[in-house]
Amino acid sequence: MNKVLVSLLLSLGVSVAAQAADAGKIVGDAEAGKAKTAVCGACHGADGNSPAPNFPKLAGQGERYLLKQLHDIKAGTAPTAQPGEGRKVLEMTGMLDPFNEQDLADIAAYFSSQQGSVGAADPKLVERGEALFRGGKLEEGMPACTGCHSPNGAGLAAAGFPKLGGQHAQYVAKQLTDFREGNRTNDGDAMIMRAIAAKLSNKDIEAVSSYIQGLH
Repeated sequence: MNKVLVSLLLSLGVSVAAQAADAGKIVGDAEAGKAKTAVCGACHGADGNSPAPNFPKLAGQGERYLLKQLHDIKAGTAPTAQPGEGRKVLEMTGMLDPFNEQDLADIAAYFSSQQGSVGAADPKLVERGEALFRGGKLEEGMPACTGCHSPNGAGLAAAGFPKLGGQHAQYVAKQLTDFREGNRTNDGDAMIMRAIAAKLSNKDIEAVSSYIQGLH
């Protein structure tokens, strides 16, 4: 009963937050965004399906989430960035400087409109990975991933919770490790992912990342 109540409250909070965030926001144009993503294709693939496991797939990712990351990365890699500001991604340094707010919205809209590809999970890690993704580690206070990222890994686009299904295992593992070690802190005031990742061992991260790669 308590789990149902928490889920309902979370859903209501997400709905209100999404409506507030939508008010007065710049609307992205996917067609315009396609022409602005030429430089992105080298690492993320022309359609957002990165061929390299260390670069994230952007295709089909939630538009709200993508736009937030673009803003955070632009702020975190700017020459004037202060410690703890934005999201620091070394490979992205200076890449977003030429783009204005409309450009970033268009880029997010384009990649969000593309079809994401799906990889394969390591059969030896599926059982453990699925148990973590669907059941969490409740005895340690870690909820299931499905609550924010949905049972099929599609995420909750309106709330800005990212799509995980099909994402490269190597990339997911790095992000979870970065959250756990405090190297990635742009997850909002609640620091949800940092608290969750703190409960994961290296073997947990390996298993759930592999499971996510094959999830669709």
